Amino acid sequence: MSRCAQVGGQAVIEGVMMRAPNSLAVAVRRPDGEIVVKEGVWQSIWDRLRFLRWPFLRGVVVMAEAMVNGMQALNFSAAESLTEEEKEKEQQGGDSGGWLFALPLIISLVLFFGVFKLLPHLAATYAGDLFVGRKFTVNDNIYHVVDGVVKMAIFIAYVGAISLLKDIRRVFMYHGAEHMSIYALEAGEPLTVAYARTKSPLHPRCGTSFLVVVILIFIVVSAVLLPFLPEWAKPGEGKPFYVHLLVALIKLPLLLPVAGIAYEFNRWAGRHTDNWLVKLLTWPGLLMQMLTTRRPTDDQLEIALTALRTALWREETGEAVPDTEAPRVYEHFDAVVAQVQPSDEIISRI
Repeated sequence: MSRCAQVGGQAVIEGVMMRAPNSLAVAVRRPDGEIVVKEGVWQSIWDRLRFLRWPFLRGVVVMAEAMVNGMQALNFSAAESLTEEEKEKEQQGGDSGGWLFALPLIISLVLFFGVFKLLPHLAATYAGDLFVGRKFTVNDNIYHVVDGVVKMAIFIAYVGAISLLKDIRRVFMYHGAEHMSIYALEAGEPLTVAYARTKSPLHPRCGTSFLVVVILIFIVVSAVLLPFLPEWAKPGEGKPFYVHLLVALIKLPLLLPVAGIAYEFNRWAGRHTDNWLVKLLTWPGLLMQMLTTRRPTDDQLEIALTALRTALWREETGEAVPDTEAPRVYEHFDAVVAQVQPSDEIISRI
């Protein structure tokens, strides 16, 4: 049975973010070889609204908080991975205005809706003209299957395309380092490169597997709920095009219950990795991880282990990290091992 279900992470630019139940740490390798670590408190809305800890609600909370903390970690890693010359050029560029930061987000949201929501819907609708001489509707089970298959194909194509970029390949190597470090923790082994190096870069609780599960569950949820739409909201012969847009928009809120179900499945799968049924059900996600992970180098494993050690150590001390506290800088990994030593007690308790 897999332990440490409350420990997770995310690959960032030249680094890794790791989180424990109440703490997080981002470790980044600077261009000069130094390791810089930013610590923080994993602040959850659960502390104020405890009902959000309930099963099927907590998945949405975890997903939202992971996005917020993940973006902050990415910003930190992007800044720390720059050379001094690149930092000077960025500073000389000055403040370009907040709208320049909002514009890429707006464009991304529009592209997400158009490519990942509207396009699969249209493909599923008009596929019927090719196979049965009529358009499929949300009442047809095959519509939901085609919709899901097209979503999966777009997802795979996107990941495959970005994996051709050198910088993204390095992020995928750090992604593998994150998984291998967590495997060492789950095995109760020392958090060193020698032990982490023997592990697999594929992990059943990975965010990639989560997205695959989301797509598969979405097929089932859509097939159950969308047929209950009123007739005027269902696309069909003679219906105006905006009805297609309406259905695509209606599908967006369905992401919330789907994410909740997917999260509970991933938690269950993470606790029963030796079960044959779990292995069968998680196989698609693990297969997808072959695209999003790469075997890391030893120096990349050092970064993942640094983030993991720091998150666990902070979890053990229970000390809040002030927002004004400067990141810690280590000359090399041996200095991290000497100074950051989470006890066996905290490792067994996580």
